[in-house]
This record gives sequence, C-alpha cells and structure tokens, in this order.
Amino acid sequence: MNQMVDNSMAAPRAWLTAVAVAALLAIAGAYASPWLHYLFKPLTTLLIVAMVWRHGRAAEPGYRRAIVIGLLLSTCGDVFLMLPGDWFVFGLGSFLCAHIAYLLGLARRARWFARGWPYLGYALLAGAVLSVLWAHLPGDLRVPVIVYVTVLAAMAAQAAVAWRCARSQSTALAALGGAFFVASDATLAIDRFAAPFGAAPAVVLATYWIAQTLIGLSVCTPHPGKAPHAA
Repeated sequence: MNQMVDNSMAAPRAWLTAVAVAALLAIAGAYASPWLHYLFKPLTTLLIVAMVWRHGRAAEPGYRRAIVIGLLLSTCGDVFLMLPGDWFVFGLGSFLCAHIAYLLGLARRARWFARGWPYLGYALLAGAVLSVLWAHLPGDLRVPVIVYVTVLAAMAAQAAVAWRCARSQSTALAALGGAFFVASDATLAIDRFAAPFGAAPAVVLATYWIAQTLIGLSVCTPHPGKAPHAA
C-alpha cells in the first residue's frame, strides 16, 4: 500500500495525513467523547470525498462520479450509525446504496463476471459470515442483511475482477479497498449481533477508513484505460 501511495503524485501526503488524523480523533471519540466522535466521523469520510474531487479530475468521469456518490452515501451511513437510538436500518440502507454506486463504477472497468474466482471466493466468505450471524439476527433484519452482504460481496468481487483484467495501481487500490470493506463490515456485524468485544469500534473504523481511502485513491491514481474485457 505504501509503495502505491508513494508512487502517486495525484494524492498528496497532506490529504492522507488529514484523513488519518481525523480518523484517529473519531476513533478516540468513540471511546471517550461522543461529541468528538460526532464531529470527526463524518468529517473523515468527507475529507476523502474532497481528496477525490480535488485530485481525481484526470480519472474517467463516470468512475469518478460513481465513487464520489458512494462516498457521500457512506457519509450518510456514518451519521445514521452514530446517532442516538436505533438507526441501524437507515445506516444499512445508506451503505447498500453506496456499494451499488461503487459496483456500477467498477463495472465500467471490467465486464461483469469477466473472472469467476473473485465472485466464488467472496460468496464463500459471505456465506461463512452469515452462518455465524444467522442465529443472532432478529427476524426482521435477516432479509435486509442478506441483501446487503450480497451487494457488498459483489462490490469487492468486481473490484478484484477489474484488477485481474487490467492490473494497475488504481485497480489494485480498489481491490484492496473492497477487501478491507468486507473485513470492516464483517467485524461490525459480528460485534453487533454475535460476539461483542471492546476493541470493535477501533477495528471497525480503522478498516473502514482504510477501505474508503484506498477506493478514493483508485480515482486519484492513473489508470491505463479499459481492460480488454471491459464493458
């Protein structure tokens, strides 16, 4: 990851430093100060939006637009998940729409199912996570969670497909971002429904912003163009 970031002149270290500092403050706030958390959680994702908007102008417009929309929808999800009370379904819906936006953007870089193994691998992983969660999920959440997990796994798989079809720094960053997103959401779900643990907020938020930053950097990093199997 460091090598890919260092080689990209389009994403200055200042932006990544700002994102890292805001993320650390948001994570600290999750444990010690609700207001610090309320301020810096959405701000961290918005800083990634600003980085993409400022330094992703050379990217293919449709891909850049899809990622920006996904990041903005993710910001809505950030807000819903941190509000007092149970806004989980609204947060889930916001992130579901964000993943659909990412998925549509990634489909511009490679044809659907141009490689089968990423879809198979993420389907198996999604099935494993659901098997852990299933007995603990409230009945009214089972269908929404299945839909969400399916779309999340498809997004991560399509990112891996794009990398396999056209290996570049940009597609590698998106593929890593998809993997970190799966790790973050799996940890969140297990902590919320199956086996809560004290370090969960730090693990969930750290992997989440690594994922979003990598996906954002996939816009800021030069991409050679459409893959041979692209749509």
